[in-house]
Amino acid sequence: MELIAYFWEQEDAESVAAQLDGVVRRGRFHGEDDDEDHPWLVVLGAVDRAVLDALLAEYDGWLETAASEPAVAVAPPPLPSGPKRFKK
Repeated sequence: MELIAYFWEQEDAESVAAQLDGVVRRGRFHGEDDDEDHPWLVVLGAVDRAVLDALLAEYDGWLETAASEPAVAVAPPPLPSGPKRFKK
């Protein structure tokens, strides 16, 4: 499973990547145009979660898992057969 750790500072991301053999990239939030507001992310493979959690707490980062498989679509509930009456 691929993990993605996000950090606001480039130095923090590079430090964590060096300690855990990760790859530093620049992340983008949807709808954000200003490059200064984009976080730095570290793509990690199999790492010790306890060590990663400690580094996330130290460098004020957060974690997301990369979805390797698309989410399973759930069928919507059935539609009513007629209009519902709220008043008689």
